Amino acid sequence: MHARTIRAWTWTHKWSSLISTLFLLMLCITGLPLVFSHELNEALLHEPWAPKNPDGRLLTLDEVLAAGLAKHPGEVPAFMSFDEDRPVVNVTSRAPDAPAGKYSFEPIDQTSGEGAPLVAGHPVMEFLLQLHTDMFLGLPGMLFLGAMGLLLVVAVVSGVVLYAPFMRRLPFGTVRVKKAARTRWLDYHNLLGVVTAAWVLVVGLTGVVNTLATPILAYWKETALKELTVAYDAPAPAQGRASLDAAVERAKAALPGMKLQFVAFPGTDYSTDHHYAVFFHGDTPLTTHMTTPALIDARTGELAAVAPMPWYVKTLSLSQPLHFGDYGGLALKILWALLDIATIVILGSGLYLWLGKGRRKA
Repeated sequence: MHARTIRAWTWTHKWSSLISTLFLLMLCITGLPLVFSHELNEALLHEPWAPKNPDGRLLTLDEVLAAGLAKHPGEVPAFMSFDEDRPVVNVTSRAPDAPAGKYSFEPIDQTSGEGAPLVAGHPVMEFLLQLHTDMFLGLPGMLFLGAMGLLLVVAVVSGVVLYAPFMRRLPFGTVRVKKAARTRWLDYHNLLGVVTAAWVLVVGLTGVVNTLATPILAYWKETALKELTVAYDAPAPAQGRASLDAAVERAKAALPGMKLQFVAFPGTDYSTDHHYAVFFHGDTPLTTHMTTPALIDARTGELAAVAPMPWYVKTLSLSQPLHFGDYGGLALKILWALLDIATIVILGSGLYLWLGKGRRKA
């Protein structure tokens, strides 16, 4: 490799790293507990609970919806989701004039219609998740962190390119432990960087995709969903919609062998203005994150379309669990955590080497 080419790659690696290092350190530090968010939330918030009538009949979804909305008069339904390990249906609603993202959430015991304990994240975990996702800045914060993720990809690629010429006189993986501290840290930085390069690229790229969730879903709604429902030009009435139970049963018939995940009501981000969107997922560790909605006309209750997710929404669906290692059990999460710690060492050592170089020049 020519000296001019090496200098160009060195400049690229240095500045892509320096610009993003502090934000990437924040993401790695906050991401470490988030890898174990399910386990930590369960340990911190576990509350023994039993349904009121465990041997009784389950309320219909229409009855559950009525019970949830009764606790929030004047609000309209937005989503309905289903707990996997208890007979609880979660009713999400909103006021007609509420700002975007402002919802009420009501877990309902499906055996009685009464409220159930809310299963939510611990306040500390929720704080870390919000900081990790958008730094409490909403979409601008997400897009900014996406840009930092792209700089991380540039830094990793340029670091891999530079590893061979800078280490050409030493065997692969050499750490010169008898040299000065700065030399040792340089070797640790290079070795860890090369060993974890593939993982860092995966986590970095999936993180970038996750920051684009809002525009991806908006584009999906305005293109693929709109094309499926172009024949419908009038919104469903707020009152007198078709039975929710009947809509879900028709959706199940259209997608046999899949598990019910959640229902999006007309007018939400995951549906149109005049359809129930009934979402299903597979039952394997991979397909559980691959969702397919069936659109049910909210006026007639008839099946309007089955809308397989386009490739870009599938990419988003897969990137979310892959980013946190949330698809292969506890062993994979432990591996993700160890690689996260290695990345923190890489970022910290890179900052140390740059600061040390500045002091030597001075």
